[in-house]
Amino acid sequence: MSVFGNLSKSRAIWLAAIVVGGIVVFWGRGFIGLADGQSGKKEQVASTEPVRPAADDQSVDLTEKQAASLKIGPVASRDFAIQKTAVGTIDFNENLLVQVFSQYQGKILKALYNIGDEVKAGDVLFTIDSPDLLQAESTLLAASGVLELQKKTLARLTNLLKSGGSAQKDVDQSTSDEQTAEGNFKAAKDAVRIFGKSDAEIDQIVTDRKVDSTLVVPSPIAGRVVARNAAPGFLTQPGVAPPPFTVADLSTMWMLANVIETDAPAYKLGQQVQVTVPAYPNKVFTGHVTALGAMIDPNTHRQLVRSEIEDPEHLLRSGMFASFVIRVGDAARSLAVPAEGVVREGDGTMTVWSTRDHRHFVKRTVTTGLAQDGWTQILSGISPDETIVQDGAVFLSNKLLLGDAG
Repeated sequence: MSVFGNLSKSRAIWLAAIVVGGIVVFWGRGFIGLADGQSGKKEQVASTEPVRPAADDQSVDLTEKQAASLKIGPVASRDFAIQKTAVGTIDFNENLLVQVFSQYQGKILKALYNIGDEVKAGDVLFTIDSPDLLQAESTLLAASGVLELQKKTLARLTNLLKSGGSAQKDVDQSTSDEQTAEGNFKAAKDAVRIFGKSDAEIDQIVTDRKVDSTLVVPSPIAGRVVARNAAPGFLTQPGVAPPPFTVADLSTMWMLANVIETDAPAYKLGQQVQVTVPAYPNKVFTGHVTALGAMIDPNTHRQLVRSEIEDPEHLLRSGMFASFVIRVGDAARSLAVPAEGVVREGDGTMTVWSTRDHRHFVKRTVTTGLAQDGWTQILSGISPDETIVQDGAVFLSNKLLLGDAG
């Protein structure tokens, strides 16, 4: 019985080992199977996740009807002028702007023109009652009287000398006095002539023995009255501001612009200028650079550029806001895209859309340069043989954006 008991005990231990081993094997297989199942799920998720294209390879597909609404064509090549632009203001041409003063002080009697009136050279702008003119004319009449007296005295003494009634020295003295009187008379006439009196008017004063203290002040140039400070009764003095009248020749005007310091070397005297003003947006005024500032403003770091602008129709007004374009170099030939074919994206980059089959469109990031006459210069990002969207590119960018948002 002990033998069978020992055999039963050994058999029980053996059976228990088999059971434990089976459980371990089953559990191990289950763990491996679970791990394999999880790994398979991960591989399946990774394989189904969409792969987003790189930014430079973003594309949009359109239907035939959608593509028909776009204007598509090849990349163009155009000449772009090398030019500079700046803004400034219109001002009077100070070389043709005259402040009209009287040469002598006096009280204004009449002011004959108003602001905006056109005047010709020599037209009387205003008249004054001049005490200086009155004194000059009085001196003229006195000199005329003395000269007349000396002429009569000399004639009488000459006749007496012939009859023996006078001495030669008296005739000589009278001759000297007559010559002195004649010189004084000529000087008096010149003094009156300075006031603007003509020889005929001076002779009339001498003949009538009547003085006229009215001094006329004419316009020295033809132009337009742009300022008036004259009124009857006002006292005017030479060179004392404000001037009674200011007259400007408006055939040319100035444009004053302050250009940035880095652009200053590009400007030269005589360069042709094209100017536009908001008041006449469709009209281009032409001119040329006449002066460059001698210094850079230390506060704004800008240089003054002054241009003389032709204005035969007298359309420009002093104080108008204006912008100019100056060609500073030879034109450069470059790739070009119509302005409607270039899109400024939200991040500030510039893009165009390229296509090969008019159905699949690829976005290209480009570097732009000058913009002239409805065309944008392309410096890099596309090649000359590409076909691009010339009008409607913003539609593709919006479609791409909405597609990403969805």
